[in-house]
Amino acid sequence: MSSLYSRSKDLSSRSRKSLSDSPPSSPSPSTKTFRQDRVSRSDSSGVESPSDRLSARTSTYTRRENRLTSLSKTEDDSASKDYKKLYEDALTENEKLKSRLQDSKQELTKIRSQLDRVAQKQDRISERSSVFESEKREKEALEKRVSNMEEELKVLTELKSDNQRLKDENGALIRVISKLSK
Repeated sequence: MSSLYSRSKDLSSRSRKSLSDSPPSSPSPSTKTFRQDRVSRSDSSGVESPSDRLSARTSTYTRRENRLTSLSKTEDDSASKDYKKLYEDALTENEKLKSRLQDSKQELTKIRSQLDRVAQKQDRISERSSVFESEKREKEALEKRVSNMEEELKVLTELKSDNQRLKDENGALIRVISKLSK
C-alpha cells in the first residue's frame, strides 16, 4: 500500500508540475458545467452535505487515478517503444560495424598479400645482390689473376729477350774464339 501511495504521490507531483508549467488557459466547457453544478447544489441547499462532498472527492480521486494510470501506461508504452527503437538502432549499428569489420579484414588481407609480394621481391633482390656480390668477388679475383699473369708474361718476354741476346753474344764469342784458335 505504501509503495502504491508513494508511486501515486510521485505521479501526482509530475502531473502538477506539468499543469503548473503550462500557461493558463480558459476552462473547458465540461469544467464550466461541473463548476456550475457544484455552485447550484450549494446554492440550492445553502450548505453542501457531507455525502455530496464525499462523492465529489471520490469522483475527483477516481478521475485523478485514471489520469495517473493513463500517464503511467503511456510512459510504459513509450518506454517499451523506446527499448524497441534502441534495440533496432543497436542492431543497425552492429550491422554497420560488422560490414566495416569485414571491409577492414579484406583490406588487411590485401595489405598482407602486398607485403608478402614486397618481401618476396626483397628476397629476390637480396639473392640477386648476394649473387651479384659473389660475381663481383669472382670478377675481382679474376682481374687480379689476369694482372698477375700479365706481369708474369712481361717477365717471361724480358727473359726471352735476355736469353736471345745471351745466345747471340754466346754465338759471337764462339766465332771469335774459333777465329783465334785457327
